[in-house]
Amino acid sequence: MKTNKHTLLHILSITCALCAAPIAALHAADAAKPAEPPVVEPGPPGGPPSDAIVLFDGKDLSKWRNAKGEDARWRVEQGHAEVNGTGDVFTRQEFGDVQLHLEWAAPAEVKGADQGRGNSGVYFMGRYEIQVLDCYQNKTYPDGQTAAFYGNAAPLVNVCRKPGEWQSYDIIFHAPRQQADGKVAPGSFTVLHNGVLVQDHVPIKGEATTSAPLKGITATAPLTLQDHGNPVRYRNIWIRSL
Repeated sequence: MKTNKHTLLHILSITCALCAAPIAALHAADAAKPAEPPVVEPGPPGGPPSDAIVLFDGKDLSKWRNAKGEDARWRVEQGHAEVNGTGDVFTRQEFGDVQLHLEWAAPAEVKGADQGRGNSGVYFMGRYEIQVLDCYQNKTYPDGQTAAFYGNAAPLVNVCRKPGEWQSYDIIFHAPRQQADGKVAPGSFTVLHNGVLVQDHVPIKGEATTSAPLKGITATAPLTLQDHGNPVRYRNIWIRSL
């Protein structure tokens, strides 16, 4: 059978297409593979990993401000910052979704009861509070006790240490988001208190908690530590953007 020029070109084009198909499939398979995760040095136990921002290292509060934008005035001594009645403090940098580590201690000298004992709080975006309170043998309402998502969710368990002892929070925060249709896509809190899971992917629907200094849905905002009038201490504060 004679093969003319047009037939030969047609055969060649089909052959090239058949050869290209497996190559394209290989490229597609490579593209579908997960990206290699970046390397992050974990740091010492409880200490900041290499990609964290250290918000307080025990030396100064230069990364914090007060509500007026002035320098934070909490007392800094012996590696910790102490609430002293000068008002809430806000990070100068704003954040969205984060992982946060901090350590805190209620006063060793027990004064007051219920919400009047070692009260402070960690406000994500200045809006959503994880409660700081001395709940060691101190009764209060469940969604207002230590590690509660204040007014929204009680902790799964109470793992408070004795007054004066250092305690840790490790918190994963995903912010609620305003959608195009005006509705709010909920965020979430996951909290470990002294290494124990106490909030398990609890939804954040968007309304600011009681006494929040800021309100409304936003993409980023400062982390806030509350001055509730009790001399609560803080140290070893670091954060990672997610």
